Amino acid sequence: MSRLWTVKFSRRKIIQSGITIGVGMGAMQSFSFADTQGLPLISKPIPSTGEQLPVVGMGALRYNKRKEMEERQAVVRRLPEIGGTVVDTAHAYGDSEAVIGEFTSSLANRKQLFIATKLTAPGGDVAQGEAMLAESLRRLQTDHIDLMQVHNMTGAEAILPKLAEWKQQGKLRYIGITTSKVPEHPQMLDLMRKYPLDFIQVDYSLGNRDAAYQILPLAQERRIAVLVNVPFGGRNKKRNLISLVGKRPLPEWAAEFDATSWAQFLIKYIVSHPAVTCTIPGTTTVKHLEDNNRGARGRLPDAAMRQKMEQFWDSMAGTI
Repeated sequence: MSRLWTVKFSRRKIIQSGITIGVGMGAMQSFSFADTQGLPLISKPIPSTGEQLPVVGMGALRYNKRKEMEERQAVVRRLPEIGGTVVDTAHAYGDSEAVIGEFTSSLANRKQLFIATKLTAPGGDVAQGEAMLAESLRRLQTDHIDLMQVHNMTGAEAILPKLAEWKQQGKLRYIGITTSKVPEHPQMLDLMRKYPLDFIQVDYSLGNRDAAYQILPLAQERRIAVLVNVPFGGRNKKRNLISLVGKRPLPEWAAEFDATSWAQFLIKYIVSHPAVTCTIPGTTTVKHLEDNNRGARGRLPDAAMRQKMEQFWDSMAGTI
């Protein structure tokens, strides 16, 4: 049996690793053992400041249409109740920012959340980026944004110096860049080397491990936090990892790192990578939110177990 990360870490080892288990969320937590199976919450530090983030948040791409509002509001209410904080949206996601702003205002839980959004500077037009920031602040009904990212790195060279200026002014707490496409990884690597970024957001999953070759090691070297998008491979059924596994049973050894569903299995693989700070699966129902966030609790796979997961996935993928 491979050695696992467990709650038996010494205090010294926890501090050295930067991983926090079951501490640091304070009044944000109001859950029962039924919610968490009695497992402690895992968080990791943002390298540039040491601020801790729970390792599972949520993406809000599908909050872009004003339908099913009651269920989506329930998700935003429930997230901090079970220890999560990160909500990722974007100026380009239709009504998403406005919907999130309305929810956090009516629920009065903005201070419990870490709001990340995105803007662009098409053609290097900084003025367009400035207008997007102003609109994002208005839509989100907030005086600051926790993380502003250059969406798909569009106009990044032009707008990143401005983002740094807004950070100094207190409008932004952290700045970064994003991609969800492997062909854009070389551009991301170049920007990571040239600019003092707090965060990158990148595609990475058990079925798409390209980022592990250069992106994630460079993030560790440069002390850049990593948000992981499309952890389940995206919404296309031919690429979605949850759809691909179908009704196949979890391997029995998944219990060794406290995974009880395929979502948790896939999430624990991602967040057990030393470079990964948090993953943000798109989430529109409380049921999926709670399942995903159980992936932020208990034990995580170590290097040997991660290799076993990769071998298992690759052998299984050949039969799908």
